[in-house]
Amino acid sequence: MSESHTTIPDKLFFKIGEVCDIVGVQAHVLRYWETEFPMLSPQKNKSGQRSYRKRDVEIALKIKQLLYKEMFTIAGARKKLQSDSRSPEKIRVESTVSTEAGIKKEYAAAPLFDSLPESIDGSNRSQDVSALTGIAKQLVEIRDMLRG
Repeated sequence: MSESHTTIPDKLFFKIGEVCDIVGVQAHVLRYWETEFPMLSPQKNKSGQRSYRKRDVEIALKIKQLLYKEMFTIAGARKKLQSDSRSPEKIRVESTVSTEAGIKKEYAAAPLFDSLPESIDGSNRSQDVSALTGIAKQLVEIRDMLRG
C-alpha cells in the first residue's frame, strides 16, 4: 500500500512528526485526514499524543497518493479506500498489455464479463460481451485522457 520509494521503518509506533517526515505532509494535514478518513485512526496515549501504527502510516501514504498523484477528491479517495478494504482481490493495472479487442487486459478479465447472464436483452451473450467491451474501451480512453 505504500509508495515504492518510501520505506517505513520497522517500528511498532510512530509519533506524528515521524509520520509527517515519512509521508511528506505537515501535521495539520494528517490531523485533517483523520477527520475525513475513518480508517486513519491513530491511538492516543494518556497525554493525548497520537501513536500511529505501521498500518496507519501505510494508509496515510495511500491517501497522499490518491489525493496528490491520482487527483481524487476527498470523497472519492474515501470511497476508494473503503472499497479497497472490502474487496479481497484487486485488479492490477497492466497498462501495456492489450487484447485483440483493444481493451486492456485487466478489464477483459474482470468479473463483469464472467458473471453475465445468458442474455441481457434477449440477444446472445457474445453480443452483450462485445457491447460491454466497447464501453470499457471507451471508459479506459476517457480515463487516460483525464490522467494525461
